[in-house]
Amino acid sequence: MLALQKVTVYMNHKNRHFTLIGAGIMSATLAVLLKQLIPEAKIDIYERLDKVGAESSDGWNNAGTGHSAFCELNYTPEDDNEGIDISKALKISESFEISKQFWAYLVEHELIKTKSPFINDIDHMSFVWGDANNRFLKKRYDALTRYGIFADMHHSTDFDEIADWVPLMMNGRKRTDNISATRMPIGTDVNFGSITRSMISYLQTLEGIRLFLGHQVEDIDPIDDSSWELAVTDLTTKTQKTVHTQFVFIGAGGGALKLLEKSDIPEGHGYGGFPVSGQFLKCTNPEVVVQHEAKVYGKAEEGSPPMSVPHLDTRMLGGKRSLLFGPYAGFSTKFLKNGSYLDLPLSIDAHNIFPMISAGIHNISLTKYLIEQVIQSPEDRFKSLQKYYPEARFEDWELITAGQRVQIIKKDKEEGGVLKFGTEIVSNKNKNLAALLGASPGASTAVSIMLNVLRQCFSEEMETHQWKTKLIEMIPSYGKSLISDADLCKKTRARTTAILKLDSRG
Repeated sequence: MLALQKVTVYMNHKNRHFTLIGAGIMSATLAVLLKQLIPEAKIDIYERLDKVGAESSDGWNNAGTGHSAFCELNYTPEDDNEGIDISKALKISESFEISKQFWAYLVEHELIKTKSPFINDIDHMSFVWGDANNRFLKKRYDALTRYGIFADMHHSTDFDEIADWVPLMMNGRKRTDNISATRMPIGTDVNFGSITRSMISYLQTLEGIRLFLGHQVEDIDPIDDSSWELAVTDLTTKTQKTVHTQFVFIGAGGGALKLLEKSDIPEGHGYGGFPVSGQFLKCTNPEVVVQHEAKVYGKAEEGSPPMSVPHLDTRMLGGKRSLLFGPYAGFSTKFLKNGSYLDLPLSIDAHNIFPMISAGIHNISLTKYLIEQVIQSPEDRFKSLQKYYPEARFEDWELITAGQRVQIIKKDKEEGGVLKFGTEIVSNKNKNLAALLGASPGASTAVSIMLNVLRQCFSEEMETHQWKTKLIEMIPSYGKSLISDADLCKKTRARTTAILKLDSRG
């Protein structure tokens, strides 16, 4: 009888209350999916800042690339036999196509509106020099273009052709330089802050949705196997309230680790976090900005971590074009850009101190890299830019601070603790709490990540005809592979390109 009652509560969504912590791209995406699948759902969204999408999802804090693995060389590492592992690139590229399908559904049904387009056409390119890097790029090109999802990629070693693609980068460069590049003309630039705010605005028009800005979740405690009690502080009035809910999603970016620890679920034990801040050089000369229209990624210097891949990056923010170069890593003990310097020390506990120490020992090179980045002079930063833009002038660029990222440290049987790059979902055995940890590619693959949250926490419902039908309506390729089915990928891209008003020309 007890088992039957538990199932009844699990399947009865009409009175189910969902609490999402953080008003960024992840919570917004999950809330829209839940409301589409369960129209009667009651959803509360808590955000500690006074604005939606103002932390990691904000346009200036997020890479904005529309990470699709077209140009990010760290997604296709060389293996010990000098082959290319493209598995991660294929997965990320497919995930971004899934995101575009979901956004196309929202646009097509007029569920979201933005003053300026949240997604724009922009070439995605990789640019390298030297024999070893040129061989790597050609092997990468050959491996990727065997799949339809990368079929539009171009490769060139011709100076004039590359100069036609990115003239700003070739002016002042010697014709004898040993360079090569790949280009994906179907790349995009995405303002994730804009789409986040648009989704939240749509949600606020629906019954059962409540948004609480300036509210901080202080604690998460289980009431029983099917519900939670949250202590929430109104940061304006300094008053605290208690919230009862049946489901909790922790999508608070760098703040997710602390909240996961508050929940004290066994599945969260052993996790730690390593914060890394990012800085970019921003071009202040409009005459230079208009000369470059591409996202060009290079290869990280030897010994550098994956997140340090340099790129000369065109962004569209609020309808205005910007040009950035970086990233330059920094270090802060904050877990959020608007966080506390006590975030890192307060995150250390008995359950994760050994994994964190072990990960530190195994990543001495990362520590060395961060120290070098922190102490480098403005002139040193500028020299890095000149490798990609030879005629750059020092006075045309200013240093800006981007978002704060927290890389996952996870316990490991063999090494004690490992530093992981990417994102990871942690859910409890009762499937009524899920937390998202980690960083890149993050926002670009938000829809796939949130679908995985639904698979982990609502596995029975995901198999029902009702949910499958709705998911296919939102994401036509749902349940199929865009990697193995080239024709489906081509048709899917043509459809989303038309709806999102992107340019289909190569």
